[in-house]
Amino acid sequence: MKKFSQFEYKRPDGDRFSETLRGLIERFSVAESADEQNSLMAEINKERNAFETMVVVGQIRHDLDTGNEFYDKENDALDQLSPVYEELKSEFYAALLASPFRSLLEDKWGTQLFQLAELQMKTYSPEVFTDLQEENKLSSSYVKLKASAAIQFQGEERNLSQMQPFVESPDRDIRLAAVTAVSGFYEANCDKFDDIYDKLVHLRHKIALKLEFKNFISLAYARLGRSDYDANMVATYRKQVHESLVPLATKLRERQASRLGLDVLQFHDESFKFLSGNAVPKGDPEWIRENGRVMYNEMSSETGEFFNFMLENELTDLVTRKGKAGGGYCTYIPDEKSPFIFSNFNGTSGDVDVMTHEAGHAFQCYRSRHFQVPEYYWPTYEACEIHSMSMEFFSWPWMKNFFIEDEKKYKFTHLAGAVLFIPYGVAVDEFQHWVYENPEVSPVERRAQWRKIEKKYLPHREYEKNSFLEQGGFWLRQGHIFQDPFYYIDYTLAQVCAMEFWGKSRIDRGKAWGDYLHLCNLGGSLSFSELVKSAGLSNPFTDGTIEKIMEPVSRWLNSIEDKEL
Repeated sequence: MKKFSQFEYKRPDGDRFSETLRGLIERFSVAESADEQNSLMAEINKERNAFETMVVVGQIRHDLDTGNEFYDKENDALDQLSPVYEELKSEFYAALLASPFRSLLEDKWGTQLFQLAELQMKTYSPEVFTDLQEENKLSSSYVKLKASAAIQFQGEERNLSQMQPFVESPDRDIRLAAVTAVSGFYEANCDKFDDIYDKLVHLRHKIALKLEFKNFISLAYARLGRSDYDANMVATYRKQVHESLVPLATKLRERQASRLGLDVLQFHDESFKFLSGNAVPKGDPEWIRENGRVMYNEMSSETGEFFNFMLENELTDLVTRKGKAGGGYCTYIPDEKSPFIFSNFNGTSGDVDVMTHEAGHAFQCYRSRHFQVPEYYWPTYEACEIHSMSMEFFSWPWMKNFFIEDEKKYKFTHLAGAVLFIPYGVAVDEFQHWVYENPEVSPVERRAQWRKIEKKYLPHREYEKNSFLEQGGFWLRQGHIFQDPFYYIDYTLAQVCAMEFWGKSRIDRGKAWGDYLHLCNLGGSLSFSELVKSAGLSNPFTDGTIEKIMEPVSRWLNSIEDKEL
């Protein structure tokens, strides 16, 4: 097995790839048996995997150093190639759906491939080819703008990830200064962010109209492969969150203000959890990674095999540094059958969270490597996030190794944080629905609407000392709004499922882990609702689900004397 540093990168030849794939698709279309079509599908998927491998390796190396001139140019080139690939996939899907042997192919590959194909067919036509190239270019410009942050703070230049420890400082003045400095970066670049987003909104609306959608919302749902729920069901889910979860989140913020001795919890206080200091890992990044190795080897034979594979083959890059793209993610390199974990450790508890979260993604696609169709390496996004968020909770028995005397403090913060995240996540979703229902509004109107929605789902949030945030500037930092529209609600749906796994694991860990492993093994071979059912989980869209799942969560949180932590 090669290490990541040994993985070859060569920019895909778009012309050669197009010629080869079209030739195979043409042969598939005139094939005279299901067996012949199955053989041709294997060849088509081999070509697709080779193309995707080069794209993913190029993107990872760009993100590892956004200042690398070679990979910066390659990233731009790959942005231009992506619509070429989407066009070819659409041609393949058209041939697949038109197959006279469809029922036999469905018997072999399952119906999910065909459901995804039908949805994806709606998301592309040659008429939008150049528009998709421009969309990719605009999304990349957002990443570059955020990565350009060079904030002068306490005598040093720092990027956005490096500011987080100061945002969580025990010193309230430092917290305020750090939050002000971070929001200052967004305010100083507000016109640039607004310009990027304004262009994205108008472009996406134009693409939707060309593809005969009413607006971008339906197109976005199709892009995300949502075959078994729609915007109305999501609105019902948000209503459940507003009624059954927001009151608990508000109580948690009131408890936080009380234990910090504050009359009013301001935004710059939200990241600081305890007067005794937040729970932080008790070692450096290498120590965290080694503890992760021990944890996964003890958790199960399957996780031990997986994590050792990741470490031995340089498939993680965890520490923040100048020029590295922000955030964290997991991706998959098909020809190498290798996940890759990317993150930005910054000395906070988030270092452990991001490791366990992205390891959940990586473990799932490691367990799904056996699938022969690329569509099944991953499920749709909301199901993907079940694996990651549930892995965070399945890691609880080992948190003492990372946090030592602060184990209970970490666990309280982690579970409370999961509750507090969901209202924010649905606020992001409601905001995006409003934006794409009203694509012609101004940036100022967007910020005002964000603040209105924020007050609905986060009624506790106070921006007393920051006029930019009070006027609705917070959403500019949420990359998903720019890069992955409508994805963010998926995190909240998955968080609900993950908290149900948490509750089940406290009753029968062996059964809960078995259901989780089964879910990982299914990859993307089923739709979201089918995967949830297969894992023995409750459907978040069903009335009463949120209330039911939150009951044991609320009970556990109320049992903790958080003022003593």
